[in-house]
Amino acid sequence: MAEGAGKPNVEVVRGQHFEVGPRYSGLQYIGEGAYGMVCSAVDQTTGKRIAIKKISPFEHQTYCQRTLREIKILRRFKHENVIGIENIIRSASIDEMKDVYIVQCLMETDLYKLLKTQQLSNDHVCYFLYQILRGLKYIHSANVLHRDLKPSNLLLNTTCDLKVTLSLTHLWTLKTHMLNSKGYTKSIDIWSVGCILAEMLNNRPIFPGKHYLDQISHILGVVGSPSAEDLSWIINDKARSYLQSLPYKAKVPWNRIFPKADSHALNLLDRMLTFNPHKRITVEEALAHEYLSQYYDPDDEPVASEPFKFDTELDDLPKEKLKEMIWEETKFFSHQNK
Repeated sequence: MAEGAGKPNVEVVRGQHFEVGPRYSGLQYIGEGAYGMVCSAVDQTTGKRIAIKKISPFEHQTYCQRTLREIKILRRFKHENVIGIENIIRSASIDEMKDVYIVQCLMETDLYKLLKTQQLSNDHVCYFLYQILRGLKYIHSANVLHRDLKPSNLLLNTTCDLKVTLSLTHLWTLKTHMLNSKGYTKSIDIWSVGCILAEMLNNRPIFPGKHYLDQISHILGVVGSPSAEDLSWIINDKARSYLQSLPYKAKVPWNRIFPKADSHALNLLDRMLTFNPHKRITVEEALAHEYLSQYYDPDDEPVASEPFKFDTELDDLPKEKLKEMIWEETKFFSHQNK
């Protein structure tokens, strides 16, 4: 629980000052990561509990970049299956701004925690997968890659509503000139969804690995050795040579790994966990797959109003300029906090 900090608008949680009152009060600790602490709080205007993330980025250029990227992207995202931004709180003057508080919807648990406690029915697997893909379709339509889809980033409530939360560390906007140099395409997220589907089917990661090369061995032990054609998309010569040097491995039938799983689920899993990203199913194709037919409705699977893009490159900007840009970006919310 939060303790009073001597100021009417401040509460202290585990040594961290949250200056979010009077609108938000009754703070309770949820967790923390590299970029800040997350607490729940009561929104006095609605009476509902929300989540508040405190970020203190202004000492580091990289943290400023990531914070600006997160705010610019998420405040424009409006989708039932994607966590957006409900409000942003910061100081009234840019000189005093040391922290940024991002207010978001509060969900009760996440898929990682759920899979630790129970086996999902096929109906739950199907419904959760549909919502993941529905949210991902929206994210991809905005020209954004998630790059960190995993069970702990899929938030749930007791009515089985699912929302994808986006990591400010991994959010990436697609740029045409980068596709050949770094290999980031939307198919990277589809592979991740395939891994999540597999984990929902038997409550454990399908490709555990102690390190990168160990994980490659696990992957090939399931999907089989790639053909020469499937290796052609790999740009890095050393990586391609390493894969070519490995002993041949035959593909393992999915029904041997998941003998109780729905056959349509396994067909979709196979198309997601295809080694060659150019042959991998797209999010639109996955939504239209027979396994999801009871939910599929292209008229109720909205896309972003326009692709997202940054007007300027952020990599070379000093942290002082990035702070100014964060200040300008958060002006949109300032009227809510008066």
